Amino acid sequence: MPPPLTCSKVRFAVAAVREAALLVRRVQRELVTPAITKEDRSPVTVADFVAQAIVAKRLSETFPEMGFVGEESSETLRTEEGRETLEQILRFVRQTGIEATADDVCEWIDRGTGEPTDAFWTLDPVDGTKGFLRGDQYAVALAYVKDGVVRAGALGCPELAGHVEPKKGGAGSLILSRRGNGAWAQALDESGDWQPLQVSDQSNIADARLFCSVEKAHTNTGDIGRLMSTLGITADRVPMDSQAKYAVLAAGGGEVNIRLLSPARPDYREKIWDQAAGSIVVEEAGGRVSDLDGQPLDFSRGRTLAANRGVLATNGRLHDALLAGLKQIGA
Repeated sequence: MPPPLTCSKVRFAVAAVREAALLVRRVQRELVTPAITKEDRSPVTVADFVAQAIVAKRLSETFPEMGFVGEESSETLRTEEGRETLEQILRFVRQTGIEATADDVCEWIDRGTGEPTDAFWTLDPVDGTKGFLRGDQYAVALAYVKDGVVRAGALGCPELAGHVEPKKGGAGSLILSRRGNGAWAQALDESGDWQPLQVSDQSNIADARLFCSVEKAHTNTGDIGRLMSTLGITADRVPMDSQAKYAVLAAGGGEVNIRLLSPARPDYREKIWDQAAGSIVVEEAGGRVSDLDGQPLDFSRGRTLAANRGVLATNGRLHDALLAGLKQIGA
């Protein structure tokens, strides 16, 4: 089966994510310097806005009638305090050859502030803030959703080589998927052919490799430790931020990605852009994605997964064992 590049939505997702990810990489290389302070988030702020502006602009040219749900809003950019950031965003947007004004950029960004429709696109412009600032893993994640189901998705991972191996400054990876047509990967710089992705065939729970966020605040690390102990998992964890985890899981580089509820935020519900593209990539590579209760992710409830608690993504073979373990520890 060839990659589904005859589909107009897949072609759009691939082109938009590739352009945005390469531009985000340029922002990182120019703005993230050794002199930057740990508290300075301005480079990733610029990158977030740049990516959302570019994708929204391309969407208006290709599918102008379709809805768009993004993470960002231009509200702060329209203030005096945001003027310098807006000027930086405009400079990077113009590097793509787009003739734009500051008002154009703000309008494109604000296309993403609406609510989901029956058929819409959702974007996480830079998933993995701290990874971006460290020069580690981050991703541009775009998905097409229709009738509450993700139909197509693409991940641009600039610091991921061969779809599995973290590698700073390498060719990067672009992963695409379409419902019923598998998951595929190519170098972000378009070198090499498209390769099909397949989850691992690991069926021994003790050898399950769990992805864990480098950022400890993103999940419940205590319950993950209890879960591993309860299930007898002895394999080393795989530390990685962003939806790049989904790409590596789909390529067989690990078996379990789990988002438990933090004790500090027991009522938290995932944003749709944090899960849409990655979830279809894993499913189309042969894996399984659900919430912590085993229910499918429901993308029909607005800008969050309001009907779901947390997320569990696995290679499929280990999914029921993980759900049983979660129930056993009361997670």
